[in-house]
Amino acid sequence: IFGALEDDDRIEEVYVSTNERFAEEFEHHLAESDFEKPILSVEDTTEESEKFGVVGALGQLVERENIDDDLLVVAGDNLIGFDLQEFIDYFESNGTATLAAYDVGDREKAKSYGLVDLDGDRVVDFQEKPDEPKSTLVSIACYGFPAESLRFEEYLSGGNNPDEPGWFLQWLQSREPVNAFVFEEPWFDIGTPESYLEAIAWELDGDSVIAESATVENSTIGENVHVMAGANIIDSTLDGSVVFEDATISDCEIHETIIDEGTHIENVDLAGALIGAHTQLTNGKDDSGQ
Repeated sequence: IFGALEDDDRIEEVYVSTNERFAEEFEHHLAESDFEKPILSVEDTTEESEKFGVVGALGQLVERENIDDDLLVVAGDNLIGFDLQEFIDYFESNGTATLAAYDVGDREKAKSYGLVDLDGDRVVDFQEKPDEPKSTLVSIACYGFPAESLRFEEYLSGGNNPDEPGWFLQWLQSREPVNAFVFEEPWFDIGTPESYLEAIAWELDGDSVIAESATVENSTIGENVHVMAGANIIDSTLDGSVVFEDATISDCEIHETIIDEGTHIENVDLAGALIGAHTQLTNGKDDSGQ
């Protein structure tokens, strides 16, 4: 996302909005990056209970940074296959609020997103997380707002839902034109372990990546495996999994699993699991005996 925004001269400033809890990590990450545009903008919140919600945070960002120009909003947990510059071209050519829309191809999945109903490119109905989706075309968290559509304060002052951005789009669509940029390229919402592994598999495309400082002994590494720096894989089989830094896996069979940093697992079979950082797991039990 940063790369696409860095290369587009129409984008003058890039704000990375987070709260005080994560500000130091973001500041460190941005300081080490080669990108020049990103500016860290920090909410005055720390605890989960204090958070403004997504729409509330956008309203705070606009006020905090005195934003009075067209605004592109992209959620940081999006892995987008289309060219963001094409989205900006489309947004500018229409001059209306614009959302990116993708066909998830499954009505059960569609329940987790904002459902979009179109007449041509125009959004004629928008339903946030419907119980019974009528289609599978959903809005992803990529939006273009003309300056006059930055109506977050008006929306929030009406007692509307401050969290899910789809509720704001539903409200906005009933008051002014909203267009949809429909794309077919791959897209992943990497906010869940399952979708994170799907994104890794798409990127690796059957290959596997093992860091030079990782140790792999007497082990079978299948497709779509990422083993990071300092990890140790001994007498084990891995497939479709991610092993973070300094983890140790011994005498295990691991499928579709995320092993967090510093974890030690031994003599277990895992499939579809998420093992937290610094856990010790031996013979199917963790270090508390559970």
